[in-house]
Parts: sequence; structure tokens; C-alpha cells
Amino acid sequence: MTGKEDLTARFERSRPRLLAIANRLLSSDADAQDAVQEAWLRLQRTDAGAIVNLEAWLTTVVSRISLDMLRAPRRMREYSWQVEPWRDEPLALDGDPAEEAERSDQVGVALLVVLETLSPAERVAFILHDVFGQPFDQVAEVLEKSVPASRQLASRARRHLRGAPDPARPGPHRARELVDAWLVAAQQGNFTALLGLLDESAVLRADYGTSNRVIEGPAAIAEQAVLSARLAAHSTPILIDGRPGVAAVLHGRVVSIMAFAFREGRIIGLDVLADPGRLGHLEVDDLRGRT
Repeated sequence: MTGKEDLTARFERSRPRLLAIANRLLSSDADAQDAVQEAWLRLQRTDAGAIVNLEAWLTTVVSRISLDMLRAPRRMREYSWQVEPWRDEPLALDGDPAEEAERSDQVGVALLVVLETLSPAERVAFILHDVFGQPFDQVAEVLEKSVPASRQLASRARRHLRGAPDPARPGPHRARELVDAWLVAAQQGNFTALLGLLDESAVLRADYGTSNRVIEGPAAIAEQAVLSARLAAHSTPILIDGRPGVAAVLHGRVVSIMAFAFREGRIIGLDVLADPGRLGHLEVDDLRGRT
């Protein structure tokens, strides 16, 4: 067996484990396959003889590729963006028994929803260490952070996941309070109030159709919100895929919609769709619940 054949055989033996890691990190089999294939291509461009521990090297590379994919704006397109009015009456707390039975079979889906609210770094730290048992020095290498910082990220993720409710569906009254507070603070250009509403790991992802943008951190997001005061002044609360959100309406046309995700009373995620081609079908009166 030649050196190249031996390297291929060793990689193929590692492939199932690498796919399992990428799948947990990305929640997508297609993306996991892409991440593992990219790791193989990088291995081929590397002096394999200089790699001391191939298993560790491959784990690090696949995890870093997955981390980059988690941060990529293109993941925005995975949302269905189903929009409906957010009526003033309270939402029913007791569901249909058949729906409740179906919901009991969707624990895995609920966990994925919670995982999606973690920052990419928290998600990688938790899954690599708690799920796959990787030591924190290797987790730190993947995240390019210190070992104590990596421990803290995993601990933070653990706290959020342990018995956490669905963060995309907070209590309707509290969710409305947070959305209204966001709109008022943005309209007034109140930077301090906006900061107070945002989690330290908050991420804003925007899809403009021809381009995408990711803004990380409360300060950067608050600055952007201040600049968007005019949109906030013309926004109305709606539900997006059942999540709290707002629609901005200018000159009788919906120009953007934004969905919120909350964690422990703060905004952890803001997903913006401002693609004219995908918003053209939305009727303003329908969003406001008028007939």
C-alpha cells in the first residue's frame, strides 16, 4: 500500500466519526458531508507526514470548518419565513390533545431549536466536549481561545440547555413586552436601552437577497438599530414561523421582516429578511390582521 493509499484508508476509517461531529454541529447531513469533504481536500494539500496525531488534526479541521459554516450568512435561507399577524388577544396555553401527543415525539427537534440559539462558539464548545468528550485544550484550539474561556463557553451552553424552554417561543406577554421595548428604543435612538435588551452573545443575520450580513455583539447590533430608527418607527409586531417578530412598512410596502429569539429575558438572535423578491407577496393589511 502506498503512502497515499494509506492516508486515504486512515481518513475513511475516521469519516463516520467526523460526519457524526459535523452533523451534531451543523444539524444538516448535507452540510456535514460538505464539511468532511473539505477536510479531506485540506488534508491532501497538507504534509501529512508532519501531522503527529491525525485523528486530532481531522477533528480540529472539521470543527473549524463547521464553525465557519455556522457563522455563514447563507444559513439564513433555512428559515421558511411564514408570516402571520400578532393579534392582541392572548395565545392559548392549552393545545389540542392530538397536537400535544405529536409534540411529545418532537423532543429532538426542540433540542435543535435550543441549540440554534447558542452562539456558534458555545455550540462548538458544548458539542465537542460534552457530546464527543474532546479535551478542553483541543476545544480551545478549534475556537482559538484559551482553555478557561472554552470551559466558560461550554458551561454557559450547558446552563442554557439544562431544562431550557423553547427560547423561540417565550410567553406571549413577555415576548410582546420585549419586542415593543426594542421598537421604542430603536425609534428613540436609545443606545443604552438597546444594549440592555441584548444578550452578550447576540447575533444579527440579514438576508438582502443579493447579499448577506452578520453582525455579532450587542454594541454593533445596537449601533445598527439606531441607524434603522426610521424602519422601527414604521414597524408592526407580527409572528414569523411562530416566533415573535416585526415587519417594517414604508410607502405601503413591506420592506423587511425581523424575527427575534430570546434567552433569559434578553435578545439572543435577530434574523432579518429584506429581499424584495421574497417579500413582494406580503400584504400590509394581512400582517396587521385586517380583513
